[in-house]
Amino acid sequence: MRAALVALCLLATPALADRSPLSVELGATGLKATEARLAALASPAPEDRFALAGIRFLSGVEGALQLRWQTGVRADWSELPILRLPIPENPAARPFEPRDFTTLVTDLEARMEGSRSALADLGDQPFALQIALSDLWFDINMNGARDKGEDVASVAGLTLGGAGRFTVADNPVITFDTADAAWLSAYTHFLSGFTNLALAYNPEPAIQRVQDSSAAIYALWGDTPPTNALDMMFGRQADRAAMVLHALAQTPDPALTRKAHGHLLAMITENRRFWSLVDAETDTSGEWVPNDRQTSALGIVMPPGTGERWQAVLADAEKLLTGDLLIPHWRFGAEAGINLRKLFENPVPLDLVTVIQGEGLLPFAERGQRASPFAWNEFTRLVEGDAMLFALFLN
Repeated sequence: MRAALVALCLLATPALADRSPLSVELGATGLKATEARLAALASPAPEDRFALAGIRFLSGVEGALQLRWQTGVRADWSELPILRLPIPENPAARPFEPRDFTTLVTDLEARMEGSRSALADLGDQPFALQIALSDLWFDINMNGARDKGEDVASVAGLTLGGAGRFTVADNPVITFDTADAAWLSAYTHFLSGFTNLALAYNPEPAIQRVQDSSAAIYALWGDTPPTNALDMMFGRQADRAAMVLHALAQTPDPALTRKAHGHLLAMITENRRFWSLVDAETDTSGEWVPNDRQTSALGIVMPPGTGERWQAVLADAEKLLTGDLLIPHWRFGAEAGINLRKLFENPVPLDLVTVIQGEGLLPFAERGQRASPFAWNEFTRLVEGDAMLFALFLN
């Protein structure tokens, strides 16, 4: 049955004939079914192991999107990855509860660990796997079928056929290889850094507090319309900012902040390994992230020197994480700054007033070389107005 379905899909899309049978399977049956088949293989090939790692990564995103759909969380959470992605609306969504956030990040972390486990089994084995972007989709409404707005391009907000450097070509087929396994590993560490840091500050009480106070505020409105549109424009943002600030004011779990610190350092190590591997490539076939001699299968214009400039940004980030560079603070002068490593290792509650005034950061302040924005500014200049998009893509 599966073979017949794959053959039918191949015949129906001759323009994408270069994609692998596994890509067609993903388009036809989705992430969950394909993951189950791959996980059950007795002797998986290297490309099967990579596919399993990639599907587990994408399933983590899918699970977060499904929880958002169930609870009606809007895509205006621009402060947090995944929560900002556009998804179809659920007209029968249930209210979002504080424990939903914990469930979201805990499940996401479990998926990232599963992805790294598959990558560890893969090791440095060479492989090549052709995946069509159009075959990737998320079962956001959990009905087992591919519906409008669930394809990865729509969810990721990719621009098809538009203009500019960061523009995705129509129906690209990507050939993932050994270098891309390092890229994937780096991204799992990035998301694990986020999840552990979020859990370290136990966000549930903060979310509940703001939900309760917001409900009490709206109960005061009565039947008279507001005299201005301030709440419509800023009310939700104010609530989210209050959630973050209340959470940061709690005593964090140092074991989790240290774990997050380790993941962020591992992200940089894996990203560096990726660029080393991709720089050695001489082919130019379906590249995910190309070197200066290659062409992106996505159609994204990568200016010459992008990899070098991005590595300079990550080198500064690594020095900040290790404490070799200090974060400037407006009160600490030109010869001192904040040691970020110490903040991760021995975290304290962070009160906005004392952070701005300086007192709350004194335990982590010291004299030394401060970080400069030079590397980031050079990267921004190179990619023009698409710095944040490229940063998200390059990881």
